[in-house]
Amino acid sequence: MNSVLNISCYKFVPLPDAAQLKETLLTQARAAQLKGTILLAEEGINFFLAGPAEAVRGFVDALREDARFADLAPKESWSDHVPFRKMLVKVKREIIRMDHPTIRPAQGRAPAVDPATLRRWLEQGHDDHGRAVVTLDTRNDFEVDAGTFDNAIDWRISKFTEFPDALRAHKSELQDKTVVSFCTGGIRCEKAAILMREEGLEHVYQLEGGILKYFENTDGAHYHGGCFVFDERVVLENDLSARTATDTAAAAAENAIKK
Repeated sequence: MNSVLNISCYKFVPLPDAAQLKETLLTQARAAQLKGTILLAEEGINFFLAGPAEAVRGFVDALREDARFADLAPKESWSDHVPFRKMLVKVKREIIRMDHPTIRPAQGRAPAVDPATLRRWLEQGHDDHGRAVVTLDTRNDFEVDAGTFDNAIDWRISKFTEFPDALRAHKSELQDKTVVSFCTGGIRCEKAAILMREEGLEHVYQLEGGILKYFENTDGAHYHGGCFVFDERVVLENDLSARTATDTAAAAAENAIKK
């Protein structure tokens, strides 16, 4: 029976008190007997947590009491065990490293497209203005290999800091198209979409909530394979169930998020 609730969530919001928040959130998470990872930076919060549903949702409700986190909207999935080995809270320079300091999502997001609209665009072969639609995978190559959208653009980057250079090398291929950037849960494609707009591409959107929200809100059409996740489940199918993984792969998946 899948009785363990898993959530992933992020928000770009100024957190000058990230260091102080670290101890507070670690104490609260441990008190709730949760496991997972919370990343904090001056640019925001990114977290992956698992435990009993009441405890997980109670932790999020407590977070929402801080006005900066009032609109948190976690993505949910279920498992039969907790797919994390410990509870970690870390303060980092960026909650998702891009090494591009002019990208500040808290100061204004790029336009987003919801999963249902993207599914419709892919089904009809164009956006609502008749413009060709391409999906751009902003994840690392090993994640893409687990599954991606049909005909998605994949620049085979090995880490997100390579994305800006890859964009500049391939930008001309995206001109005059509607580009939908996507990733696991939305955090990377949000930064990617802002950068693409800064680089002069006009018709750029981020997939709201990433692949996980697409799985949650649609039937998963136009996506083949599963979605790599950074915990012991390793890969989720389009019904958000876990694909069987080896212990080695599970450990590698959990370690990847700690880097």
